[in-house]
Amino acid sequence: MTQIVVTGKIPTAGLEVLRSAGFAPKAWSQDVAMTREELLQQVKGAEILVTLLTEKIDNELLGAAGAQLKAVCNVAVGYNNIDVAACKSRGVTVTNTPGVLTDATADIALALILMVTRRLAEGERVIRSKQAWQWGMHYMLGSGITNRILGVVGMGAIGIATARRAKACGMSVIYYSRSEIDSKIANELGAKKVSFDELLSESDVVSIHCPSNESTHHLFGSAQFKKMKNDAFLINTARGPIVDEQALVEALSTREIAGAGLDVFEFEPKINDGLLDRDDVVLIPHLGSATTETRNAMAMLAANNAVEIANGRSALTPVS
Repeated sequence: MTQIVVTGKIPTAGLEVLRSAGFAPKAWSQDVAMTREELLQQVKGAEILVTLLTEKIDNELLGAAGAQLKAVCNVAVGYNNIDVAACKSRGVTVTNTPGVLTDATADIALALILMVTRRLAEGERVIRSKQAWQWGMHYMLGSGITNRILGVVGMGAIGIATARRAKACGMSVIYYSRSEIDSKIANELGAKKVSFDELLSESDVVSIHCPSNESTHHLFGSAQFKKMKNDAFLINTARGPIVDEQALVEALSTREIAGAGLDVFEFEPKINDGLLDRDDVVLIPHLGSATTETRNAMAMLAANNAVEIANGRSALTPVS
């Protein structure tokens, strides 16, 4: 029987897919993640790994698993935790979980837009800290988003879903992406493809939805923040390393931009201390796909990829 190792605690729905297909997965069941040493031990002898985005899948781990390893099935749409080239060189298939977390992540992007522009997190802190407050015409004024411009960086499925939500709130949409989106979708959204510099200079809100890789590492740094409007906001629900966090702190401190809403962080779970005490920043702990339905669907898709590969069939959602 194919040895399937699940390296982190995943929803039971994913394990049931494996068990109902006749496999007996070796699955980590603790809420606390394995240490690196435990992980290297756990993967020994595995033919298929079902992994989480918090686990680094590199040459060391692939070597620890052994030459019999066939696949790494990541329970995430992103796979920047995996050395895909190293997997390819060893003949190891890599899969991810696209599609199933699109709406959940887009919901979080819109929530962050509203939270940071309308100062909602700041307002809640006032209430919870029992500070004295009184309604007034000039009290805690925010920025409306109706008739404002949303700039989407990376117009894939999540970018498009976020744009739909923003359009429903009265925003217009521009985007920067490697290729143009389908003309029907572009017409539906009234979305215009622009250069990266145009997007930075024209957008009232910039929302990041591109993958994290060498070409997008620190795509947003000091130079880019200087090109944004002083009253613009940055939203990141993609991956932390796309943004130079220290440059973001400096841009906020010098009021080069008005605020930021972040679900992901450059050195996650560590967060730059310069962000923690700022009222113009909303920080949430990587909740983009954090609904019961979405996490179940992610685990099931990763498990179904494992089942297909174990049975000698093509992966459902391969990335290499």
